[in-house]
Amino acid sequence: MKKKALAFAAAACAFGMLLSGCGSSNGGSTADKGSNVITAYNSEPQNPLIPGNTNETGGGIPVDLLFARLVSYDTKGNAQNEVAESIKSNDDGTQFDIKIKSGWKFADGTPVTAESFTKAWSYVANAKNAQKCSSFFSTIKGFDKLQDTDNLKGDEQLEGLKVVNDHEFTVDLNQPDSVFAIKVGYSAFAPLPESFYKDPKAFGEKPVGNGPYKFKSWSHNKQIELVKNNAYKGNEVVKNDGVTFKIYTDDEAAYADIQAGNLDVMNTVPTSASKTFKSDSSVQPYSKAGSVSQTFTIPASLEHWQTNTEEGQLRRQALSMAIDRGAICKKVLNGLGTPAVEFTSPLTPGYSDSLKGSENLKYNPKKAKELWAKAEAISHYDGKLTFAYNADGGAKSIYDAVVNSVKNTLGIDVATNPIPTFQEFRNDVTNRSIKGAFRTGWQPDYPSPENYLYQLYSSAAADGNGSNDGDYKNAEFDKLCSEASAAKNTDEANKIYQQAQEILLKELPAFPLYYSNANGVAATGVKGFEMNWQNLPVYNELTK
Repeated sequence: MKKKALAFAAAACAFGMLLSGCGSSNGGSTADKGSNVITAYNSEPQNPLIPGNTNETGGGIPVDLLFARLVSYDTKGNAQNEVAESIKSNDDGTQFDIKIKSGWKFADGTPVTAESFTKAWSYVANAKNAQKCSSFFSTIKGFDKLQDTDNLKGDEQLEGLKVVNDHEFTVDLNQPDSVFAIKVGYSAFAPLPESFYKDPKAFGEKPVGNGPYKFKSWSHNKQIELVKNNAYKGNEVVKNDGVTFKIYTDDEAAYADIQAGNLDVMNTVPTSASKTFKSDSSVQPYSKAGSVSQTFTIPASLEHWQTNTEEGQLRRQALSMAIDRGAICKKVLNGLGTPAVEFTSPLTPGYSDSLKGSENLKYNPKKAKELWAKAEAISHYDGKLTFAYNADGGAKSIYDAVVNSVKNTLGIDVATNPIPTFQEFRNDVTNRSIKGAFRTGWQPDYPSPENYLYQLYSSAAADGNGSNDGDYKNAEFDKLCSEASAAKNTDEANKIYQQAQEILLKELPAFPLYYSNANGVAATGVKGFEMNWQNLPVYNELTK
């Protein structure tokens, strides 16, 4: 998330929990061939490396390697206890008793205790601290009390968290949450050492975690160095000595470095190589069905496009039907993406290709014109719709195709709006300064439809409190998400999430475009290259 987030399938770059930029070599990304340190492609993080304030892949990838959580996920997304000894729920899923294993330490040598979790979670949830992943804690009792920034200092604790002793704490929820025991594996739920609270900003520049890797250095816009944490005692087997993330602003330059053996691994493939990378003998290719959803968003309150009005819904449906997703996947992505039919992904539990409203995601020029005409009968639109994206992310060909398809079908004034870097682009999204459509996408944080739906479109995640960048709000959608969280089993929950999706498919707060394949390449001398359920390399398995 924030998520989440978060890979722009062959044509672009990794969407990070939210989405990330792609990159260009900024001079000399030469792999250290005399060591077992892996050099990996990445983008400059939007923010300092604080788990609860990181919801895009540029920062999310290193954060994930630096911090171990209560549970971890294997390469297929299955959850298993890591720092947690046990996570036990009461009968209705409103209270959890969590025991943690003894002996865990942060990289500074201080112990990981129950309070390392409760204080960190409360900090992220507390609106005074303006953390991007705050909404992930909204089901914990007392969350609402921590949202009034005028009356908060920032150190107030969540009422629902109680420390029993150094190795046990309880969590009381304000509603049942059927995915809570899986959700706590997301990086926003990471523990933090006491040193964090003394100077959070400085900590973000030199984070101290408890994960499989330790922080070494961060040269902004150049590289982030992580080294193996020999004190780590979790589920991951670290086979290399470290990972150095090289920051690029041009994915073609990164690919050239892979070919030359000057970069070890990339979690994306540039558009120019999408037809040839599978047969390129100078790289190790990877391409399989993935879990990343690629979308664009129009602010829910934008004039003529409001999601809660008939005019706005008609225009959104018309716009969606005017986009030839099949042609984009075939001609632009060269078959390395699949047209979207709903808001999660084909690898997500409960995925369906036959939900009511899925026809709104299918190319239908005739229907698109009819719906646009109905909207015009309500109120005339003579504005210009722009599509913003980060120019360093390989997304140009995608949005050129989107704009051409819309222009040819509806005949309206549309244009692309490239923003130079991913960091600038995400800052504009965060500051709500984009007044048209803008590129979005989601790399899952945990394997549940809740992660794609509640965390992106709930009222609790809007207004800067989470990953709802379009500030969409719908009470019925929120209600269904709550009912799904209270479901007694996964099948029942997934059916309710499907009902919630049907609201999204009608109102289209965002526009699903396609699902990215997990596409990537590694240098020929690298061993153990595979990609996981998040469309990311399994970094700890890589050696050379």
